[in-house]
Amino acid sequence: MSSLASVAAYLQLPAISLIRIAVCLLLPLVVVVMVVGFLQRCGRRTKPKQKCQYVEPAPPNFDSENEIVIVGAGVLGSSLASALSRDGRKVTVIERDLQEPNRIVGELLQPGGYAALQKLGLKEAVEGIDAHIVHGYVIHDNTTKSMVALSYPLDDTGKVLTGRSFHHGRFIMGLRREAKKDGATLIEGAASSLLEDPHGHIVGVLYKDKASGTDKTIKAKLTFVADGCFSRFRKGLVDAEVSISSNFAGVVMRDCPQMKTGYAEIVLGTGGPLLVYQISHNDTRILVDMPKVPSDIKGYMLSVIEPQLPAHIKSPFRAAVDASQIRTMPNSFLPPCPNPVPGVVLLGDAFNMRHPLTGGGMSVALNDVLLWRRMLGEVRDVGDHRAVLKCLEKFQWQRKGSHAFVVNVLAQALYKLFSASDGKGTMGCVQYVSNICVTYV
Repeated sequence: MSSLASVAAYLQLPAISLIRIAVCLLLPLVVVVMVVGFLQRCGRRTKPKQKCQYVEPAPPNFDSENEIVIVGAGVLGSSLASALSRDGRKVTVIERDLQEPNRIVGELLQPGGYAALQKLGLKEAVEGIDAHIVHGYVIHDNTTKSMVALSYPLDDTGKVLTGRSFHHGRFIMGLRREAKKDGATLIEGAASSLLEDPHGHIVGVLYKDKASGTDKTIKAKLTFVADGCFSRFRKGLVDAEVSISSNFAGVVMRDCPQMKTGYAEIVLGTGGPLLVYQISHNDTRILVDMPKVPSDIKGYMLSVIEPQLPAHIKSPFRAAVDASQIRTMPNSFLPPCPNPVPGVVLLGDAFNMRHPLTGGGMSVALNDVLLWRRMLGEVRDVGDHRAVLKCLEKFQWQRKGSHAFVVNVLAQALYKLFSASDGKGTMGCVQYVSNICVTYV
């Protein structure tokens, strides 16, 4: 910092102005590098493989009462089932466990995702679940001992956009209720394989029914697979590999005060960023990013993480670590590189993932549902594989231009910035990049 101060004095500029100038000069280069890396990992493929050209396929060799079957009743699967059922489609969803799920992510819906939820007519899914309104972020920089509050951008009417945070399981149950109310059929069972006809086209799903324990098949004209980050059907449907950049460890703190009402908090410390947000009137989630999960995770949380926390979080954090089981999950990256196969479409985390620090995953999923709903509205028969494969190609291009590409790249870039190993990120840079990210998620 002494050299920075010297340069600033020589140029007769405040140090923060010099930082902002440097950010403006260097950030485009950083983004370009991220974009190039993203394209390289995606194999620079913008068209499907030669074997998947849009030739006229043979018609399915069965009569099915189901137009569409969806594997997975998470955020994407449930909302897609609801949207397509409202459009008059016959939809069946297969879900391994229809009980309320318990996850440590998928709890913060950014303004872009909340807007998509409303466009889908699914606003009721976040009502009556003690959801918390989010107005932006407070970022704490432990290196400079500084803090900055970042509000979400304004909408067209001049009002500040808002997001929602909640218990993940409550939100999922709300989406499933909406899907059933809209006419979708939900089956509890574990999907084990996709059914193929003699032409190699997907014509349905083989699953083990939970109630009877027997193997059953369900045939449909079109199958959507949305079975999450640990998808068992991803192989053969995408041309990319999942990479793990870090891990999240999470606990729920009770009655934790907020630095600023209605704002999530990010703490920039050593080892990785810490994310804090309220998920009900008395529950607050804290997620700790770590490159590897230590063998003594409780000791790590108390000896390494607690000293870095702002004063108002320390006591609730210590109590939560002492009283609850610390849960972990990998933070994965998967570029969207589909390998088109007639009769099936891969979506959600099974298809595309980015670091969850920005909370953009659900926003991308819900906006993807909006795209598919609009495109399938122009397809009379979803058993027309040629038409659906053209929709998939169109979907790839449209999501890049509207929401997914920006969120994917900036999520990775922001994580790299926040997790700088030397801990010397500047608040000017943080504020600049964060404003870009919250605009697009």
